[in-house]
Amino acid sequence: MNAKRTSKPSRKNEKPRRGRAKLASLRKASERSIARTSPPELADLPADFFAHASIVHPSPKQPISLRVDEDVLRWFKKQGPRYQSRMNAVLRAYMSAVQKGAA
Repeated sequence: MNAKRTSKPSRKNEKPRRGRAKLASLRKASERSIARTSPPELADLPADFFAHASIVHPSPKQPISLRVDEDVLRWFKKQGPRYQSRMNAVLRAYMSAVQKGAA
């Protein structure tokens, strides 16, 4: 008989997947607890931060090979997972600024 496992492991202790927030617990959270657990870069946002925000719909990505300085890549990676998405967001912000004549 084969010694391989035939059943899947339990998902009880598994962290929620991306996009699967525990809404009930979030609704119960106080503003103070949200502020305490928020990333540091969100701590001092001005009150009107979202006044000029715009919705950016995700578009298909084009895989490329890009050469960047070591220190730039190291800095983005230190910011945590999804560093490539953040790099894309910085490039998009620059592109938008140039298109509007701001840069």
